[in-house]
Amino acid sequence: MPPRIFETEMTTIALKSAGYTAKTNLFNDLTLTIGSGDRVGIVAGNGAGKTTLLKCLVGENELTRGDITLSRGARIGMVPQAVPEKLLDFSLFDAVATGLDAETLESESWRVDVVLDTLSTPEDIRNLPVRALSGGWQRLMLLMRAWVSDPDILVLDEPTNHLDLEKIARLEQWFMGIGDVPVIMASHDRSFLDAVTNRTLFLRPETSRYFPLAYSRAREALEQEDASDATKRERDLKEASQLRQQSAKLKNIGINSGSDLLQKKQKQLRERAEKIEAQAKILHKERSGDIRLANRGTHAKVLVSIEELTVAAPDGRKLFSIPKLHIFQGDRIVLLGRNGTGKTSLVSMLRRVLMAGEGIEGIKATPSLVVGYMDQALDFVPEKLSPFDFISALGQGDQRTRSLLAAAGIDPDAHWTPGALLSHGQRARLGLLALRLMEPNFYLLDEPTNHIDIAGQEALAAEIIEHDASCVLVSHDRAFVREVSNRFLVIEKGWLIEADDPEGFFAAMGV
Repeated sequence: MPPRIFETEMTTIALKSAGYTAKTNLFNDLTLTIGSGDRVGIVAGNGAGKTTLLKCLVGENELTRGDITLSRGARIGMVPQAVPEKLLDFSLFDAVATGLDAETLESESWRVDVVLDTLSTPEDIRNLPVRALSGGWQRLMLLMRAWVSDPDILVLDEPTNHLDLEKIARLEQWFMGIGDVPVIMASHDRSFLDAVTNRTLFLRPETSRYFPLAYSRAREALEQEDASDATKRERDLKEASQLRQQSAKLKNIGINSGSDLLQKKQKQLRERAEKIEAQAKILHKERSGDIRLANRGTHAKVLVSIEELTVAAPDGRKLFSIPKLHIFQGDRIVLLGRNGTGKTSLVSMLRRVLMAGEGIEGIKATPSLVVGYMDQALDFVPEKLSPFDFISALGQGDQRTRSLLAAAGIDPDAHWTPGALLSHGQRARLGLLALRLMEPNFYLLDEPTNHIDIAGQEALAAEIIEHDASCVLVSHDRAFVREVSNRFLVIEKGWLIEADDPEGFFAAMGV
């Protein structure tokens, strides 16, 4: 059923015994109230129900069980993950304006200019079609479209996807100025969650956990509770085992002696053991799937040498210069720079030399390099092929392919689904699986954590470090950059310079 309306002076949205079952149970018995000043981050694995819950809150989906109640007159602004197809040919201004009803737009079109100004939208892009905008400005368009109607509650699905650090900083600052409007967001960006939320919901199939804390502190509390649950479960199951052993002994004695009293006692002990086992809490395990990498290794110490290289935009405009740069085995380099400074352009040049064999003066590579490349748009994952066809074509047998896909967190029902119809998370995991099977010894990664859940981000970071995988990466995920990288190259004032750490750049971006 759609959310029910109730009278209250304070804007609130409440869930009572809420549950949703699709092919599996996504969440169950979820009860909580979100009110003024609450900024809730929803955390769960890919495909674990975050978007489903958000759609239930705004009335696009219906709960399988339980209720959602909403204060009377409250307006909800929804920021989805994807831009609706119908908006792609609208100008940015007109796309934001669709957030207003016709009557309000006719009399108060100034609202659109105000919200565009609030997020410092450049004048020269306001009349561009949405499809011509960067992914970051498309994301901010969706936010402005939701905010222009002055909603009482704001719901966001992965708001930082495709945003560079400058826009993430702008978004974090924007959140500081929206007052006590309740906010509910699903996000995999750990640093962003810490910056803007004050409550965290860990969404789980059976017992979800809700803490009045931002992500990092909430996760510490969650780990403590999970550890306590594990200890209690172990203790309960040990007690049940002991009761069963006692029951078995009494049963043998009772049968041999013909004592009805002993047989009755052993039955009571067995029933008590069964009750304890039935009540023992099932421990939560993330279902997001494994992420693994490979590193076939190379004897070369210097993998790539760059000297007197100019990096240019597609139109030939100079972006920056590199006087000299050596990339050594074991280097985990992150490229840092403002949006448009040429990070992706450099990765593209490296890819053309290392993968396509194109000769570019100023770039030399060892012949033993085998490159694994992942772009943020996941263009290397075929849209027409199914996951099964894609992976089996990499030299895997049928049974091995099915096992690999399942281990990567791709449901059996999706094994034959065309790549274009997979979720972003499934496509990202499929791409990482393909990279692993190619067994590269050098990785080029452009925003590899886009669309991957937190467990997957941490697994990817651990794999890169464990395999001592040499890589050049572009990432706006601050937590991932801090975990993975051991060299930091910053594009600044037309030059590529080396920094000791990323903190100075992060501070300059305002994050």
